[in-house]
Amino acid sequence: MKSTFKPRPLPLLHEKDLKTLVENRSVYTLQHCELNVFETHQQSEKVKLVFNDMVLTTMLRGKKVMHLFGSQHFDYLPGESVIVPDNEEMIIDFPEAGLDNPTQCIALAVDSGMLQDTLQLLNEKYPKAEKNEAWNIDVSCFHLQNTSEITATIDRLVNISTENFAAKDVIADFTLKELLIRLMQTQARKMILDSYHKHTNTNRFAAAVQYIKNHIHEEITIDQLSNLCCMSRPNFFRCFKREFGISPVDFILHERIKAAKLLLSDSNVTITQACYAVGVNNLSYFFKLFKRIEGKTPAEFRKNLN
Repeated sequence: MKSTFKPRPLPLLHEKDLKTLVENRSVYTLQHCELNVFETHQQSEKVKLVFNDMVLTTMLRGKKVMHLFGSQHFDYLPGESVIVPDNEEMIIDFPEAGLDNPTQCIALAVDSGMLQDTLQLLNEKYPKAEKNEAWNIDVSCFHLQNTSEITATIDRLVNISTENFAAKDVIADFTLKELLIRLMQTQARKMILDSYHKHTNTNRFAAAVQYIKNHIHEEITIDQLSNLCCMSRPNFFRCFKREFGISPVDFILHERIKAAKLLLSDSNVTITQACYAVGVNNLSYFFKLFKRIEGKTPAEFRKNLN
């Protein structure tokens, strides 16, 4: 299921304001970043775009097909972000854009000095649990589903960029650092979920994720996980949340709902059976938890599958 966390679309340009129907661009320049708002009102192919700095792009409306790194191409939809290295050429198709169905995207170009300062701060003051690992933006993990935290931070940065007040650059710098940290946490969480089985002997959190996956139908305690990782309970809790942007308790709950969604895709499995099969022993709580994480009830989720 696609993420429900989408930055709010910006006000659309009127046709009389358009200089061209392909990639109309508004720019808001801050001290350490540049916010670009792109809007397209016409089907187009192979539109090229390059930035001198690393850029975070986020889809607001419509659909693009992105071509990156020479050969990779993929659909790019609202609720998703893409990280593009400096001087990397993006080639973009707009298969569905029209005056009544515009495509809208933001691109945030980040000053390399700000990125390096943020990485240095994290690696010196808040190092990762494994000594051989360091904080960094991993461009191999470039296509992300937005989390609620990333969405909220992007929305704040857009608001700051488009307003005019004395402390604008100072507040933008703090918000930009927060966004970079949340991006790295989201990347770390995605990579550990995608390949935890490859790193259980070298990364203690990979072993914890494997345990959670294998015992999702059971009660799982923080003490069990912290002992598995050879860490004290407080240190495990603190380091897990620092590296992945989510507490281990919330991580377990998200994994339970993810497992429940797979079960609910089978029409022969009842909602009650799915609830107990993923280790939730209270049906009312299961409904509340599912609605909080997915934005809809289990019955609504199942209905949307048809």
